Parts: sequence; C-alpha cells; structure tokens
Amino acid sequence: MEVGSDIILKAVWETLHMVSVGLFFGSVLGMFLGITLVVTRKGHILESKIIYSILNPIVNILRSIPFIILLVAIIPLTRLIVGTSIGTSAAIVPLILHIGPYISRLVENSILEVDAGIIEAAKSMGATPLQIIRRFLFPEALASLVLSVTTATIGLVGATAMAGAVGAGGLGDVAITYGYQRFDSLTILVTVVILVLLVQIIQSIGNRLERRIRRVS
Repeated sequence: MEVGSDIILKAVWETLHMVSVGLFFGSVLGMFLGITLVVTRKGHILESKIIYSILNPIVNILRSIPFIILLVAIIPLTRLIVGTSIGTSAAIVPLILHIGPYISRLVENSILEVDAGIIEAAKSMGATPLQIIRRFLFPEALASLVLSVTTATIGLVGATAMAGAVGAGGLGDVAITYGYQRFDSLTILVTVVILVLLVQIIQSIGNRLERRIRRVS
C-alpha cells in the first residue's frame, strides 16, 4: 500500500509542531535550570549549596531516563495536563521533560566557558547578579548557546520519531504504521530521508547563526 503525500505532509507538520513547541518550553526550562546550576555552584555569584545539591541530582536523574521509558512512565501526568496520552499534544509533555534537563547541561557548560575575569570585572563595576547574568554571562556565551540549542533540537527530532512508536503521530508514526508493520520499505526510506534533510537544515541554520554572532562579537 502506497502512502499518499497528504499523509506524509501531515506527518511532517506534526513533527515540526512537536519539535517547535517542545523546543520552546524545553529551552525555557533548560535555560532556567542551566543558569541556576551555574550561579549556585560553589564560588559563583549566587552560591547556594542547598539549591545546587537538590537541583543537580534531579537533572541527572531526568537525563538518565531513556525517552521511550519516560514517555510511558509519566502517562498519568500527561493525561492530567493535556487530557490524553495519545497524539502530538500528549507527546509534547514528555518531550519537554526530556529535552529540558539535556539543554540545562549544555547551557551550564556554555556559561562555564565564560572567562572568570569577566565576572570579576562586572562585580567590580557594582553589577547585581541579575545584571551579570543578562549583560555579561549570557552575551559572552551566546554563540556557544546557539550551538547547544541546535544540538538539542536535533536530539528532539529523534525523540519525536521515537514518540511515534506509541501513537504520538509524526514521521515516526508513519514509518512504523505504514512502513514497518506493512512491510513498505519505500515509506521507511521516505521518512528517513525527510528526517535527515530536517536535521541538515537545522544544523546549517545553527552553524550560520553561530558564525554570525562570533563575527559581531
């Protein structure tokens, strides 16, 4: 059975929807967690052993759970938030919880690369912790952060494909339902090609943005 272009286009749209919404909320969560992990660590501008010692293992635990297991494990939470555990909307909840902690570690690494001398200079000028984050840490780490978000976005594309295994829709669902279960190799090939092209586009955009930011800075 040949899969119509309308099914493929619908699957592409569902994938883009899951990636865009999941990335937006996941980035907000990841940025918050990543910045908090940096500024509360020992010797930093908002050192807090209690906050860091609680937040750090939580992030590690969430990162260590494979996405397909997380997807099933939080079904009650997903139903509570969106009212269902099936479909693209339901997949967005675990996608956010999957990508948020991942982004937080990338953000943490990017900000930790900022020269400590910049922070000391900001302190000597009387900058508050919030001003240091907004005007010094974030701008200095921006190019690296762009690459971090690019990497996370590509990982998110792969996660949406896995979500298709449990009826979340998207290209993964098409590959399994129409390709694997019906022994349609062409459908599997088409979905793989689309996913590869999508990843290449995302990586190219990320690389260009990163180069432009570095030239400006």
